[in-house]
Amino acid sequence: MTSASSVIEGTPALRVRVRYLRDARVLYALGDGPGGLAPATPLAAGMDLRACMDAEEAVLPAGSRLAIPAGVAVEPLSPGAAGFVYSRSGLGTRMGLTVSRGVGVIDPDYRGEIVVSLLNTSGEERRIRRGERIAQLVFQPYFHALVEEADALGETARGAGGFGHTGTL
Repeated sequence: MTSASSVIEGTPALRVRVRYLRDARVLYALGDGPGGLAPATPLAAGMDLRACMDAEEAVLPAGSRLAIPAGVAVEPLSPGAAGFVYSRSGLGTRMGLTVSRGVGVIDPDYRGEIVVSLLNTSGEERRIRRGERIAQLVFQPYFHALVEEADALGETARGAGGFGHTGTL
């Protein structure tokens, strides 16, 4: 577990409770990092999520999606913060494996296991090994919207201009 002393001075910090499910604690102890769900380096914004499925390997045919359990449940301890699951840049660039919805949102009141839906954007079959790092979890602030119905919205220079309205160059 990361201690408060490992936080870089001046970097905002958020306390988060983590519950390891099944044997995930062992899988999160793999590698050269600090062990457990924690940033791999002192200035890393995210924490790597690992494939915690029962099988030793999962196969993703070209163009397919697969939901992979991450073996952890989280509880952010400050209001106004939620977890966001992003693709790992190396996995996406080298292997074409990305988070299938672009970004997964872990609402602050969700207490179930985080499940990562991966999309194989490559033209080849890909394999994920049990314990492999598959995505990253970043905690970010969010705003709770107070919706007000209106008959009209404020004017702007853009107005209702949509996709491509500013041209292609």
